[in-house]
Amino acid sequence: MEVTEVRSLNPPPGGPPSPPGQSGGGGYTLPAARFSSEDILFCIDVGPESMVEMKVNGPNGRPYTRLDSIKQAILLFVHAKLTINPDHRFAFAALSKTTYWLRKEFSSEVDSAIAALRGISVDSSSNHADLTQLFRVATHEAKKSRGQNRIFRVILLYCRSSMPPQYQLPPTLKHFTLDVMYLHDKPGPDNCPQTVYDALIEALEQVSEFEGYIFESGQGLTRALFRHMCVLLSHPQQRCIQDELDIPKPLIKKSPVADTSQGDDSVVITSQ
Repeated sequence: MEVTEVRSLNPPPGGPPSPPGQSGGGGYTLPAARFSSEDILFCIDVGPESMVEMKVNGPNGRPYTRLDSIKQAILLFVHAKLTINPDHRFAFAALSKTTYWLRKEFSSEVDSAIAALRGISVDSSSNHADLTQLFRVATHEAKKSRGQNRIFRVILLYCRSSMPPQYQLPPTLKHFTLDVMYLHDKPGPDNCPQTVYDALIEALEQVSEFEGYIFESGQGLTRALFRHMCVLLSHPQQRCIQDELDIPKPLIKKSPVADTSQGDDSVVITSQ
C-alpha cells in the first residue's frame, strides 16, 4: 500500500513558528512511503479460563464465553482489515501448554478464518503456558514474509489470570511485532493479573520489531474486547507509541466540570 506525497504550507508540529506576516512559513513535504502488507498470526489461548463467561448472552440465552467473544472479535478484525487492504493474510494457532497450529497456511479468505476458528477445542488440563514455540515459529515465518516484502505480526489473545507465560527468547529478535489482548478476572487471593500483565509487557518489549500494543479487560464486557481489537487494526509501520494513543474517543459529551473518574470499563492494571 502506498501513501502519496503530502504537502502543507503549515510548519510541522513542534517546528519553528512562521515569521511575522507569513501565514505558513516555508512549509514542509511529507514524502511518499510504501507500507508493507501484513501476515498476521492469531494465537488464541485455549486453556480452561477461555471458557469463563462474559456478561453478554447469546441468541440461545446462554452467556458468551471468552472464547466465543474472541472468535467474534477476530472475524470482525479480519473483515475490517481486508476492507482496508485485501492483500493482508492470516493464519491461526492455539496456546495450550505450548503453541500448535490451527491453520498454518496464510490466507486472505474469510472462509479460511472461519474454518480455523471452528476447529478450536479447549484444553482443560493446561496448567502452564509456554510462548517459546510461538516466538520460534513467528521468527521463522517472519523471515519468509520479509522475502516477499511483507511484515509479520502476532496477535496473542491471553486469558489466564494467575499464570504468567513462560518463554525462552529466539536467537534473533525483532523480526516481528507482537500485540496482546489480555482478558482476565478481577484481582483476588487466587490470581495475580498484574503479574501476568507485567510478564506480557516484558515479552512484548523484547520481541517486537515495531510498536506493539497491549490491552486488557477484567470486567467481562464484549464491547471492551471489540473496541481494543479495532485499535489493533492500526498498521505497525504507522503507529504512535502506546503511551500517546488517545483513541477511541468517548462518545459521551463531556460536562464542563472535569470528570476524574475512570472512563474505562476494566479493572485498572498499571504498566511498570
